[in-house]
Amino acid sequence: MNAERLGRTIEAIRRNVGAVVVGKAETVDLLLAALLANGHALLEDVPGTGKTLLAKTLSRSLGCDFKRIQFTPDLLPSDVSGINFYNQKSGEFEFRPGPLFTNILLADEINRATPRTQSSLLECMEERQITIDGVTHRLTAPFLVIATQNPVDNQGTFPLPEAQLDRFLMRIPVGYPSHAESLSMLHRFREDNPLETLEPVATAADVVEAQRFSRSVAIREELLDYIVRLAEATRADADVLLGVSPRGCQALMRASQAHAAVKGRDYVSPDDVKAVAVPVLAHRILTRGAARSRDSGGADVVRKLLNGLEVPSEPAPSARG
Repeated sequence: MNAERLGRTIEAIRRNVGAVVVGKAETVDLLLAALLANGHALLEDVPGTGKTLLAKTLSRSLGCDFKRIQFTPDLLPSDVSGINFYNQKSGEFEFRPGPLFTNILLADEINRATPRTQSSLLECMEERQITIDGVTHRLTAPFLVIATQNPVDNQGTFPLPEAQLDRFLMRIPVGYPSHAESLSMLHRFREDNPLETLEPVATAADVVEAQRFSRSVAIREELLDYIVRLAEATRADADVLLGVSPRGCQALMRASQAHAAVKGRDYVSPDDVKAVAVPVLAHRILTRGAARSRDSGGADVVRKLLNGLEVPSEPAPSARG
């Protein structure tokens, strides 16, 4: 796959998603970047802002195997991963895979489940495998977890621990629509739901090829240095208790490459790094204060550092690569 072919595929997905979801162009591009970077995305905002609809629409557009889990306080880890059960007819134990065995998993309202159930996703999100009763099962590529989360101050939620948050490449706020977007949404859904008639415009093989192309996107040494300086600045900031880890540096590099690919380029620009810095880094920063929560504080720190750090200049077209 080359940049031109990938650009056509991305544009087709954008149009497909836009047939259902009103607005949210930047959110859709970030979600596509997470997919191309072979990462996972956490969509966060108050209930009713379209998080689940966006995840379902993207899944339907890709034509991949899709499963949804509604996370609740009584959900067990085996309900997610699967279970070995005894078949009385055969007299043997058989494995019954859970909804985790899919290409795209929608973990709806993930922070309504207990920490024990949340932790059942740790291995599969990092290593693309799941171990049950000592047997390791590989997951089929592509594998993407799109989780939705209500704000942690909502009643009946269990905040995601640091290790779980770190498995998500990006935390993406959805936000309320504008007045014009709200009117357009009401007109669009007045008679029927356009999601029900949506057809896929890409295959699982297309996604795997796009992910391979994303890893080949060129990134200059100056931009790698910029990413490292940004991570180091979070660790030295007076408002930060826990800064960005080396894994966070790698995540920012991969997300920058994927964002460039989504924008139709085969090289990373400084704007790509800046566009994904907050979604990639903010939830990996623990700010000082009474509430040990990774909320807007991390985003504020990243924005402050982006404004203060010297940005590498954009080279001439002949010098790119």
